[in-house]
Amino acid sequence: MNISPEFDFSNHPQLAQKVSDNLDIAMKRLSDLVAIPSIAWEAFDRTQVHKSAEKVKELALEVGFESAEILTATYGQDAKEGMPAVVAHKPAKPGYPTVLLYAHHDVQPVGDENEWETKPFEATQVGDRLFGRGAADDKAGVVAHLTAFETVKEAMGADFNAGVTLFIEGEEEAGSPSFASFLETYSDKLQSDVIVVADSANWQKGVPALTTSLRGVASGEISVRVADHDVHSGMFGGPLLDAHTVMVRALASLHDSKGKVAVEGLVHGTEPEVEYTEENFRTDSGILNSMRLAGEGSLSSRLWTQPAISIIGMSIADVDKASNTIASRSTAKISVRLAPGSNPQEAHHALEKHFKNLDLWGAEISYSADDSGLPFSTDTSSTGAQLALRSFETAWGVTPVSTGLGGSIPFIADLKEVFPTAEILITGIEDPDTRAHSANESLYVPDFEKAIVAEALMLSALSRNS
Repeated sequence: MNISPEFDFSNHPQLAQKVSDNLDIAMKRLSDLVAIPSIAWEAFDRTQVHKSAEKVKELALEVGFESAEILTATYGQDAKEGMPAVVAHKPAKPGYPTVLLYAHHDVQPVGDENEWETKPFEATQVGDRLFGRGAADDKAGVVAHLTAFETVKEAMGADFNAGVTLFIEGEEEAGSPSFASFLETYSDKLQSDVIVVADSANWQKGVPALTTSLRGVASGEISVRVADHDVHSGMFGGPLLDAHTVMVRALASLHDSKGKVAVEGLVHGTEPEVEYTEENFRTDSGILNSMRLAGEGSLSSRLWTQPAISIIGMSIADVDKASNTIASRSTAKISVRLAPGSNPQEAHHALEKHFKNLDLWGAEISYSADDSGLPFSTDTSSTGAQLALRSFETAWGVTPVSTGLGGSIPFIADLKEVFPTAEILITGIEDPDTRAHSANESLYVPDFEKAIVAEALMLSALSRNS
């Protein structure tokens, strides 16, 4: 990216005022998007995802993109069609970079509506927070991109030299199954120098963050077999342990007595520079006061640069449907978060070896790999990262934080593979109390406004330096 590292933020007051003046419009656009239940899972009405894409396209043209289109890609052996994405363009002038602005317009299911204090698909502002499914994750990211673009276009006019490509995906919450195929199919439409991914979190309310590391993921299934068929627990219980009991022992072997991951061969990354206090962790996570924290080392390392294993599913009868039967087979699914520097295939091999070496009364225990995703890290000294950090500092008026993220964004690896020379910047719309994927998801509006200002500063600076 051929731009000067001396970024010009002299128009900050003008941009900030424009964002403030138009914030009600941005909130209305966000509320309109929240009203569309765009859940891309097969069990839901996915025509709503198409409706959401149409709305995003309409908004892209409304804020001044020169073109906007809805695109899909096929994937898999049966050439299944993916969910609709929106791609909009404003070309760069000669000698200026192009920025790709990514977010997603699909959302998670709402779960038990009785746990919501407001209607999930009706944006409701309570104090400084806007509640609703997708109000933060990630329709706020969509509207932040649109509003930042519109702000710079209005403020700079013909001097808006940088190119901007808007890429709003429609199936991120469903695992982005067609994402890699989409990138390959439309790579010519998505070529860029900088990629801004607005799908992460800030450090805390009022303190912005650039996400500089992501853990990878390696999920898989464990199978246990103890007999040829199920039998009566009264007749055979005692000498014959049920498969679920054996499974529990197998799963317990994944951690030591302190709760530290006990699988040999999983990589540990370097110690983060930022500390996550126990007080903040307890507040943000909702952990019981009586619960001791698992693992060793700093909390930030346990969250960002150490492996973590969670049991996310197990095949066992519901309590209200249980019978006096010794199960001959049991299956469980685990999700393993991998430290930066890890290789998912090597992690799968380590897990396979771990379960193969277990001897639990001679039961047959096996591991099969499922999903994989590479970890990610950013060079914070790069031009793009410095541009983001300085934009954050200018917009918020406080020193930003470079953080890791305990979660994974597997499609980041796809972006890096298809666009190896582009700088990828992962920015935040959420905060620790957003409760993304949970009931009562919400957006902290003051940070939403500042995030728009920061992105406008980035686009403006790229239009002033070449």
